[in-house]
This record gives sequence, structure tokens and C-alpha cells, in this order.
Amino acid sequence: MDTNDDDLERFAAHGAPPLPASAEAGHVEHDGARIWFATVGAGPPVVLLHGGFGHSGNWGHQVPALQASGRRTILIDSRGHGRSTRDTRSYSYETMASDALAVLDALRLPKAALIGWSDGACTALVMARRAAERVSGVFFFACNMDPSGVRPDITPSATLQRCFGRHATDYARLSTTPDDFKSFAAAVQLMQKTQPDYSARDLAEIRVPVAIVQGEHEEFIKPEHAAHLSRSIAGAELLFLPEVSHFAPLQRPRVFNDSMLRFLDRIGS
Repeated sequence: MDTNDDDLERFAAHGAPPLPASAEAGHVEHDGARIWFATVGAGPPVVLLHGGFGHSGNWGHQVPALQASGRRTILIDSRGHGRSTRDTRSYSYETMASDALAVLDALRLPKAALIGWSDGACTALVMARRAAERVSGVFFFACNMDPSGVRPDITPSATLQRCFGRHATDYARLSTTPDDFKSFAAAVQLMQKTQPDYSARDLAEIRVPVAIVQGEHEEFIKPEHAAHLSRSIAGAELLFLPEVSHFAPLQRPRVFNDSMLRFLDRIGS
């Protein structure tokens, strides 16, 4: 079966493929929220951090590839997303990084590789800066680390609308507050407008292996910003994935997975 879904028509209609059965799943009570997590497989740990408005189920093409490669996948629904709750405070990537570290603590994992997509990528680099000893490497896909990295000319294409519609449907199905998608989305968007705001000096403090990864047809992030990140983080590599956009894990899973697994192999995770 062809797994390509360039226009996200399949994703809009059905979502990502179902996740494999988890070995462990539950919630971690942390800082005013209940953070949902699950683990799949065995081997070196890899944490998947999803994008804004989505949930861990969006990694349905990636978890089987990680499992087949002999790795243990840790899935986390970011606070307020999917099956995780939130409190009344404003969103921040620092808080979401703290949530992810709390899950690692609950699972007694001293260190893990991080695969971040969009907002999850920001969260991963924040984790790498504040707790380098817990992070073996960051695969940073499709995000900015300061507001200047966002394109000023984003247009609401049919692909973007399909993705957002799927997120709204999934939120109503999974959330403990199923009718609150609009207010939830507004709160996340407020964070995205101003955060993160890392300077070149902040980025230089990141001392773990990093791959800065961007799709050829990325809708949100300037290519020159990706280049800036790769220059500012010591030893970072810059990768461009052909024929995909911000939604590469769904559009061309094999392209994304091959790049992800090569990175994990390179860092020995």
C-alpha cells in the first residue's frame, strides 16, 4: 500500500495509523496537570514529542519503524493536548519540557534521544539546554527557536485546513474537555507567537548532538532560520527532506523515518 499522503487527505479522513500495543501507559501528575504517556517496544529509549494541537497518535508511521529497529519508544501527549490535562496558566515550552522530564523520571530513564516535530521540536531543544545530561540527541524537525524564524506570508491552504480539522476531531475524542478546542487552540497560538525566543548565545549553550531538519516545502519556518540554528548550535547538522512540507511524518513516512533512524544510529541511540 502506498503510504504517501502529500495533501493529507488520508490523514484528514482517518488520522494516522493506529499505534502498536503499548507495554506501559498512564498519567504522571506534574505541576498542575496530568501528563499522558505510553511506551512501545524495548531497547534504547527514544521520546517522540508531537506538534501543536495534535497528540501522540500522529506518530503512527514512526513508532513501528522505531520498534523494528530495536528501540523503545516513549510517547507523551503535551499538556492540554490529547489525553493530557492543563491548568489555567499560559502555555510555555519550558513547562512542557519540564513535563517531559517528569515522564522520564517516572519511567526511571536517566537519558533518552528526542524526536521533536514542530512545537515538540522546540520542547526538545529546551530540554537539551536545561538538562543536557538527560538528552542523548535531538532530531529537531520543522520549528523556530525565536519569532523571527516564522514566515510572514503563511496562507491557509487546503492541506493546512485538513490537518487542523483532524486535530479538532481528535481533540473532541481524546480530551477531558472535548468542547474546548477553540480556547485551547487560542492558548497554544499565543505561546507560538512569542516563544521560544532563544538568542545565538542561548543556542550555543546546547551541547548535545542535534540535527536541524526541514522539509523542502515547509510552510511555516524560513529556510534561513534553519541554517541559523545549525550554525549556532555546536556540531549541529542541517538536513533538508525532499518533496515534503511541515507534515513530512505523515506525507512521506519513509523519507522522514530513514532520516530519523540515520540520526539515531549516528548518535548511538
